[in-house]
Amino acid sequence: MDGYEVAERLRNVEGLENVRLVAITGYGQERDRERSKSAGFHWHLVKPIDIGQLDQVIREISA
Repeated sequence: MDGYEVAERLRNVEGLENVRLVAITGYGQERDRERSKSAGFHWHLVKPIDIGQLDQVIREISA
């Protein structure tokens, strides 16, 4: 099972509909971003992760 399938399954678990998911991957092409979005991820971060971008995601999750 890959992260896309995990995200899709989590979306179908009652009570987890509002969980925020962050994809952290080595794949950063547009089709990869579209795939993560359709799987249910809210953010798509490409390795190596920019610390400023990660900070922004954490701030958005915390808001």
